Amino acid sequence: MTVGIVMLVHTALNRAEEVARHWTRGGCPVVIHVDRIVPKPAFDAFVESLSDCPSILFSRRHRCEWGTWGLVAASQDAAELMLNRFEEVRHVYLASGACLPLRPVEELVEYLAMRPRTDFIESATTADVPWTVGGLDHERFTMYFPFSWRKHRYLFDRFVEFQRQIGFRRRVPKGLVPHMGSQWWCLTRQTLSAILQDPDRPKYDRYFRRVWIPDESYFQTLSRLYSTNIESRSLTLSKFDFQGKPHIFYDDHLQLLRRSDCFVARKIWPHAGRLYDAFLSEPNGTTSRQEPNPGKIDRIFAKAVDRRTRGRAGLYMQSRFPNLGWENGVTAGKYSVFQGFSELFQDFESWLARATGAQVHGHLFGPERAEFAGGQSVLNGALSDNAALRDYNPKAFLTNLLWNTRGERQCFQYGPHDNPKVLWDMSRDPNAQISVISGAWAVPLFKSNANFADIRTEAAALQKIENSMLDTLRSPDVKARIRIWSMAEFIEAPMEPLQVIIDEIGQKSLRRLAEAPRLEDLAGFGQFLQNLKNQGMHPYLMGDFPVDPGPRAAQSQRRKPYLVKH
Repeated sequence: MTVGIVMLVHTALNRAEEVARHWTRGGCPVVIHVDRIVPKPAFDAFVESLSDCPSILFSRRHRCEWGTWGLVAASQDAAELMLNRFEEVRHVYLASGACLPLRPVEELVEYLAMRPRTDFIESATTADVPWTVGGLDHERFTMYFPFSWRKHRYLFDRFVEFQRQIGFRRRVPKGLVPHMGSQWWCLTRQTLSAILQDPDRPKYDRYFRRVWIPDESYFQTLSRLYSTNIESRSLTLSKFDFQGKPHIFYDDHLQLLRRSDCFVARKIWPHAGRLYDAFLSEPNGTTSRQEPNPGKIDRIFAKAVDRRTRGRAGLYMQSRFPNLGWENGVTAGKYSVFQGFSELFQDFESWLARATGAQVHGHLFGPERAEFAGGQSVLNGALSDNAALRDYNPKAFLTNLLWNTRGERQCFQYGPHDNPKVLWDMSRDPNAQISVISGAWAVPLFKSNANFADIRTEAAALQKIENSMLDTLRSPDVKARIRIWSMAEFIEAPMEPLQVIIDEIGQKSLRRLAEAPRLEDLAGFGQFLQNLKNQGMHPYLMGDFPVDPGPRAAQSQRRKPYLVKH
């Protein structure tokens, strides 16, 4: 007793010939079905090339378009020919011309000989199948599908919608419970002959002829009627991506395929010469007796699917761009944004760099240029400080900067003068830490010594802009870590919020700040705000500043902390 191989071939006839000869050298008869789409001269040449092998036969040809009845009809005719001509066949193994045996043929024969009454066919009810793609699971059994999904997609979709609207439902033949699974099965002679010789076969064939993708449900359903022992799995390694398209194996998958311990793999690239040479030339006598275990490589495929669909955080690719929410993280790493700090403290960027060890920039989205740390004009990845290039796509500028400098914490200044288009992207980014001292933009105006009428006009404009920015940051959709202080609240006790910010950045070991940034001289700032009020402009974002004297926090910076040793 042996195993019969049914091959469905439609392309790469030279590779199909190599594989067919390999099967016969292992003692397995082969019946080949060649798709009717293959031109007759090519088909005749293929038949002639295998005429020296009496154990290789060719079945009646059908047109095998994907998802149509032709694939089932081809499998039926080839299987009938196999059972009629080769009485010694115990199991029939369905494969394609793109399948490649991964283990010696004798191993497969011995494996099935030890399981003479077991059918290997993936067969699960529609409620238990998680891999259906396209929204049609049970409906594929209760609707008509007269149009090709690939060639006439518009008509296919419209006809499905029409049947849904009128509530049309086909009746499943009595006694059948629709099952689905992989097209590639291995059935016993008893089960397969029972399916092919069933008196009700014409009725079943009429029904499945209008089922969508019947090659994944015909034998899977009918085997449940006759099999005495089904193992719901395929002996063929066949992997699919998230769109339901099969993974193709190339030369660099050689070790991966060997690790699977599967008997057959699909789908092999026809030009993968290294794979064909390796697996078709291995001696048939070396048996490993390992149970097929595709689970060994499932982790690799799951990782590949995850990488394709989600990608790496902060990396934008054409497979996901520009769909909102497909980017798997807005940015590649954590970063800190400071609004109002460089206005309130002298030389704040240098102090923050010393305190944290992070790379601290100025106003990256300033009106004139991107103020990179150290006055650089070009940053990692040839990122230019040109404002026009940056403002063409501010979000891309930010994500590129963080991707190109990943591994190093980035900090930068932001304010009402800067490009506002990037604020929403930052606010919904969980990687962002945004700290705001509201109203600090008034300090440069206070020190500008400009005409007071001009100061009043600009103050009103900046306050309106910042108020809108604060509304964005307080939106319920915000995912960034947001901290907002009024200017009066912050300078009352600046060390505590500064310590919290430094600890959160976490670049250096956690310790108490020994050096505070030097606060700008705010003597007379309260009177400045009162003057704005007197001119009809109400500066409310700074908090409650007394007119006189100046804030006490400005004087508290004169003393430096020191350590006393006992």
